[in-house]
Amino acid sequence: MLRDERIPSDELRRIDDRIRDDWPTGQAVDFQEAIAYHESLPAHKRFADVLESADRPLLQPRAGVPRIDDQVHLLRHLHEDGAADLLPTTIDSYTRDNQYAKAEEGLEKARETDEDTLNGFPAVNHGVEGCRELIERVDAPIEVRHGTPDARLLAAVTFAGGFQSFEGGPISYNIPYTKEAGLAETIEHWQYVDRLAGAYTERGVTINREPFGPLTGTLVPPSIAIAIGLVEGKLAATQGVKSLTLGYGQVGNVVQDVAALRALRKLGNEYLPDDVTVTTVFHEWMGGFPPDEARANGVIGLGGTTAAIAQPDKVITKSPQEFQGVPTKEANAAGLRTTRQLIDMVVEQDLVLDGVDEEQDLIERETWSLMESIEEHGDGDVARGTVEAFSTGALDVPFAPSDAADSAVLPARDDDGRVRIFEWGNLAIEDDIKEIHAARLDTRAETEGRQQSFRMVADDVDAISDGKLIGRPTGGKRRNGGGPNGGETRAD
Repeated sequence: MLRDERIPSDELRRIDDRIRDDWPTGQAVDFQEAIAYHESLPAHKRFADVLESADRPLLQPRAGVPRIDDQVHLLRHLHEDGAADLLPTTIDSYTRDNQYAKAEEGLEKARETDEDTLNGFPAVNHGVEGCRELIERVDAPIEVRHGTPDARLLAAVTFAGGFQSFEGGPISYNIPYTKEAGLAETIEHWQYVDRLAGAYTERGVTINREPFGPLTGTLVPPSIAIAIGLVEGKLAATQGVKSLTLGYGQVGNVVQDVAALRALRKLGNEYLPDDVTVTTVFHEWMGGFPPDEARANGVIGLGGTTAAIAQPDKVITKSPQEFQGVPTKEANAAGLRTTRQLIDMVVEQDLVLDGVDEEQDLIERETWSLMESIEEHGDGDVARGTVEAFSTGALDVPFAPSDAADSAVLPARDDDGRVRIFEWGNLAIEDDIKEIHAARLDTRAETEGRQQSFRMVADDVDAISDGKLIGRPTGGKRRNGGGPNGGETRAD
């Protein structure tokens, strides 16, 4: 039966022996030898130490190509030209689906054709030796970023290969990413990942773990994202993880984003054990981007401004070519520089935003309700409670493809652009909070002269890519500046 209990050492070894047989490179994993390798790395490549000692928000992009030389070249460019503080290695889709043979075919084709025939770095296929080559040739800490429901072999290989930070979790890399993967099974798989990270940590090699905060990346209500991050953090802490970076994806309203990041840090410290170091990461806008690069830079700039006010420990940046898909290394570096410029200018100013405290209080109340429901569903066991809460819809994620989620929750923006909930499903939120959301959506509907409907949801999904924040209908009205005394003008 699934339980939130630490995996015993003998069970960890048994699972380890079995999963290393999934692909030949797994046989090169040697825990004791890997500890010695990590100890040989210089201090400036130790991910948790660099992140946790920073005195300003550190910047990290996304990036991954199949061949080692190309990945080295890409990461060096982002570090040197983009001034990235922390670097990623984004894993290819075949590896995310545990299709290592197909990843091998793609890697061989990339070597033969000098083309990027995979959409990321096949770390399992490169093996321990290949991962260490990457770690040694790049002069900054590097994190594994992927999207894998069953990341056990990937973790074993990359931890042994010198990586000291690993993104994802059993909910955030299941519910938004897959359709049929069972939630209980993915929790068991990630208990191994976290226990392995804990085993390294117990030997003096801190492995930073980072739940994927944006989830589906589409108008996710802050309290849902925070609650799932807290659950994944608690599950990781049970297995011995001591360095946790809780994530949150930008929704675009500065007040709500600042409030959410402050709530994330506060609740992380409340819910996680005292011996766990909690840091936070802010993901710049994960939804659709405008096709025009100048407008896209405006979206990036808003993210940088928000980060400067909220002061997360890390920011995941975007490029002005997000609309096109995979950006050039030059565009990726430009996104880093744009974010850094905004942060470095705004952080010098003492900006005060009206409404942050009120919004933070609302987010915290919603999160407490969700966490209490998870505890009740599991009789105090967060692992079982998570599975049961999703099965009843008490915990849910909007626009999720997974069969394990109802996807009955529908978000929409209020008249100020903050994400509210239009359809609740069975989400475990108190009625008085639901009334607050309904009233604020009513205000928007009145402003625009229309009824609340799914059309409002759909309009908001496309709004930022269309050059706005709120998906107001053509000919609709808006408040100028969003303040109570603002005049009304025609929508763009």
